[in-house]
Amino acid sequence: MSGAGVAGPVPAYWLVRNGFAVTVVERAPELRRTGGHAVDLFRPAVDISEKMGVLPHIAERATGTSRMSVHPEGSRRAVRADLGKIFRATSARHVEIMRDDLTAIYHEATRDGVEYVFGDAITAISPDGEVRFERGGPRRFGLVVGADGLHSGVRRLIFGDTSSLSAFAGAYFAVLSMPGRRDLDGELRIHVGVGRTAGVYGARHLDEARVLFLFRSGRLDYDHRDVPRQKELLRKAFQGMHPEVDGWLAGLGGAPAFYFDSITQLRMDTWSRGRVTLVGDAGYCPGPAVGGSTSLAVVGAYVLAGELARAGGDHERAFPAYERAMAEYVRRSRDVALGAARTLVPASRLGVWGLARGARLISALPAGPSRALTRLASKTARLHDSIAVDDYPLPANAAATAPETPAPHGHR
Repeated sequence: MSGAGVAGPVPAYWLVRNGFAVTVVERAPELRRTGGHAVDLFRPAVDISEKMGVLPHIAERATGTSRMSVHPEGSRRAVRADLGKIFRATSARHVEIMRDDLTAIYHEATRDGVEYVFGDAITAISPDGEVRFERGGPRRFGLVVGADGLHSGVRRLIFGDTSSLSAFAGAYFAVLSMPGRRDLDGELRIHVGVGRTAGVYGARHLDEARVLFLFRSGRLDYDHRDVPRQKELLRKAFQGMHPEVDGWLAGLGGAPAFYFDSITQLRMDTWSRGRVTLVGDAGYCPGPAVGGSTSLAVVGAYVLAGELARAGGDHERAFPAYERAMAEYVRRSRDVALGAARTLVPASRLGVWGLARGARLISALPAGPSRALTRLASKTARLHDSIAVDDYPLPANAAATAPETPAPHGHR
């Protein structure tokens, strides 16, 4: 398994409990704590997390965001909304959690039964399962799973250049950490203008906030390792939007964590070749920050492990079954992500007005009508809540002896 983010530990958990020996290799020297943004777990992913015994830890680390204020650019009045009601109307079972917290929880659930190798990366994979690494000596594995994100090294090794299979959505996003912010008290504060949206939010247990930027643009010229250039592009895109946004931009220089990327979909027809398959963003990213990719990764990881267990480890049966089971969910996630990007980053003043007023209307209605209106308007809600996932039962002895998952290290 390459990658210790969300998509790596989840299949590792289920594979170990079905009798497989699993090694997870992670390029970072330790579990990544990059100041990641909040992610959504919808009903299927919440159900899977509950089966893993980690749902109490996830609930404990939920962001607690319950209110939203939307500030249309050029307007003196903000539109305020009950975000908790919107979340409840959107999904029958939903949790918002910081990505770093979710990764730590899944890692803790697997650390005693899975071999983790940090500070190394896969450099070559032979057809017979021999794997070579940057630092460690070569090893042989029965299967290799690329769970290493949108810029997957495993995908590049097996499928070559897949840039022609990537679809740029015409927008970019960035996230930065802002230390010393506990004053938000469950509020998501958003500034929305034509072609650009910026927001700040926190979490109940954190002493720092996250600032999220999304903006429309043609292809930008930058290197993914050139952080100063990325910050320059971000400042240019949001300059003059609002004094509060200017303050967020002023914090770019000293931000302890910063991330910048394009909103790009990966549109591969197959995610498997020989003994290698891909899971999560490495194989079918619907678009970072807009496509529900975290829930999609959790479901894909669970299905992959389940099909491998069902096939007794025979990848020639399991990989096609995994792809068939996930194909419709992946296809629909791509469509939903494009619509979400258009909504979150309006292309016109009418779109800005519609985003603000729509949130206010939904939060003002009673629970029943607001749920109906949200489901009518939100393809994301309909998609994630309608996905049916097979129940892959564990062997009787594994289910009986599975240990209780401890609280993650460092979590209060």
